[in-house]
Amino acid sequence: MTAARNGADDADLAAIVARLRAHYDEVVLPLWLTQGFNAALALPYESLASADGRPLPPQRYRTMACARQLFVFSVSDAPDSSAHAQRLFESLLRRFRHPAGGWVYSIGPDAALLETHHDLYTYAFVVFACAAYYRRSHDVRALQAMGDTAALIEARFGRGGGLYVAQLDDDGSTPRQGPLQNPIMHLTEAYLAARAASDAAWYEDALRRIADGMSLHFTDTATQCICELPTREPANRIEPGHQFEWYALVRGGLDVFQDTPLATSVVHAVDYAQRHGVAPGVEGVCASLDLQGAVLDATQRIWAQTEYARCLALRGDEASLRRLARQLGHFRDRFLHAGGWYECLDAQGQVARADMPSTTPYHLAACYAALPGGVVPGAMSGTEGTIARRGR
Repeated sequence: MTAARNGADDADLAAIVARLRAHYDEVVLPLWLTQGFNAALALPYESLASADGRPLPPQRYRTMACARQLFVFSVSDAPDSSAHAQRLFESLLRRFRHPAGGWVYSIGPDAALLETHHDLYTYAFVVFACAAYYRRSHDVRALQAMGDTAALIEARFGRGGGLYVAQLDDDGSTPRQGPLQNPIMHLTEAYLAARAASDAAWYEDALRRIADGMSLHFTDTATQCICELPTREPANRIEPGHQFEWYALVRGGLDVFQDTPLATSVVHAVDYAQRHGVAPGVEGVCASLDLQGAVLDATQRIWAQTEYARCLALRGDEASLRRLARQLGHFRDRFLHAGGWYECLDAQGQVARADMPSTTPYHLAACYAALPGGVVPGAMSGTEGTIARRGR
């Protein structure tokens, strides 16, 4: 009876995963190959209307958004994905270079430089995307851009002990924002991808320093959760989605992280986030908690749901997979629709944003690559090592 029940559970999970991947292949990716792509600038629009997929009037084009789309199409086997990844890579190199070296934050609708401060989150996604594109194309320019950007990160943003400032002024040396969790997390993701693409040993050393820095400066001793600000900062908060995301990153680099305190603390952080930050019934992940576990922001953002699903899939025990099947069912019914997705729901489950950002397919790709079933929309580094591209 148990074996039959488990077989039915497995079949239910496989069926919903197949439907999610079909939606991604047949609805999400085609949006960004067609109306989501500004052919005149060879850049993705920042956002589309959720109701009909029309491009929203652009106010800017961010380097990070281009890089995320470059990753998505570098790991996709959708029709024209290889050629589209090449278009995006060429645009990255042509449109977003900083006059002082490195990368600007954004350009305007006319393609003129707009925001020219240096942003660690942006630099990290350039490393991440170039690693993915190099593995797809073997274009040595991608490997060069990846390595040069990593060197600039260490020289400009690094403050020792695994800490990095989040932003620098246009001069590339004056801090405008101190260390923050989120950019450092995505730098971790980027360095895992770069390590897989280049086998450079120094990425491992940097990753271990980052792990130590996160444990020392960002991990709350009471909950073991990773805070958004250094723990000494007042009015701190915990984002449950980031606990799930850190778990996936640590699992993706266990050979690097297994002997670090971070490898132990992320397990406790996931349990805490699941207990306090996931709404029962709908399995919806809230935006943030205070340090006592009370909900600060009940908004449910699509990216946090995908990170929760990825975490449950990577945990892989029977209870997690049963919960994953329930969570994915709610995710499909609440966040996806025939023309795309809903970016945010409010505490009552009503749509809170009417747009579909170009950055969201990155989260869907990362999640769907980790789900059970073998056939995935693409390949990625930093989830569970490397998942090979379909048909390769």
